Amino acid sequence: MKLILREYNLKLKHTFTISRESIDFQPSLIVELQSEGFSGFGEATSNPYYKTTVPMMMADLEKIRTVIEATGNETPDAFWAKIYPYLKDDMFALCALDLAYNDLYARQKGKKLYELWNYTTERNPLTDYTIGIASIEKMVSKMQELPWPIYKIKLGTKEDIAIVKELRKHTDAIFRIDANCGWGVEETINNAIELKKLGVEFLEQPMKADNWEAHKEVFKHSVLPVIADESCIIEEDVAKCHNHFHGVNVKLVKCGGLTPGKRMIEEAKKLGLKTMVGCMTESTVGISAIAHLLPQLDYVDMDGALLLAEDIATGVTIKNGVVSYSELNGTGVTLI
Repeated sequence: MKLILREYNLKLKHTFTISRESIDFQPSLIVELQSEGFSGFGEATSNPYYKTTVPMMMADLEKIRTVIEATGNETPDAFWAKIYPYLKDDMFALCALDLAYNDLYARQKGKKLYELWNYTTERNPLTDYTIGIASIEKMVSKMQELPWPIYKIKLGTKEDIAIVKELRKHTDAIFRIDANCGWGVEETINNAIELKKLGVEFLEQPMKADNWEAHKEVFKHSVLPVIADESCIIEEDVAKCHNHFHGVNVKLVKCGGLTPGKRMIEEAKKLGLKTMVGCMTESTVGISAIAHLLPQLDYVDMDGALLLAEDIATGVTIKNGVVSYSELNGTGVTLI
């Protein structure tokens, strides 16, 4: 098996702002694995919150190139278990590698990934489209630029309720609110009351990740469901979220790829938690991998490629929230 690493700097259509940062470009690593005439592709983006850069991921993968390239026809589960000890401190790199291996494995088997997993796609959820923090005029403009059935609104300002009230004047779409750890307990409970009146479906990670007492208090009193994001990073976190959140948002780059992501979703379902997968402004490479988990999800946020000025790959397509799969096997990705 041959390992190929490619670095990209993905240009965004608009400056993307959340409660803790603003970006115009998203650095991204694409991993390609070649074997027996087939190629599999995976992706992970840089993220300052998790102290991850593309050069760091590339260096960590280069250190174990010989281990990776010596791999035979192992299952994705066996491959992940073999590689995890080497990359346990760099889950983003592990994710990119795991996505590529899952893609390659499914292509070698002549199946789409969801077919390999025996999933059926008839009831796939719609994806939301994210509106980052900006002036109210700019946020309205972004909605008008792309009419959509579900919007994920980034908040964490002093004018959050006023923002949502104004946005509501311009659309009947479902709203989801992501405060990215920007609120406190009383603020969250009070905001939930007002936001429910404005057609908000749920709140995502309103408070700081490690404030479990606060999460439990909000869990008891919020009139809206609360979904964990920054509080649910790896597999062990799913159980912690039980009775503290109503659901979990699994990010593949944070947990180490599709292989552990599937396990997290299964664990969440057993605990009665709602299941969601989110993206990190990946290209269509990463987004196409997420798409194959759709049959197991209640909600999905996989709009990353839609936020780009120019994509680097083809794969799944998204129109008005509906995800359509590529005709190709695996995740269906081809680099442009």
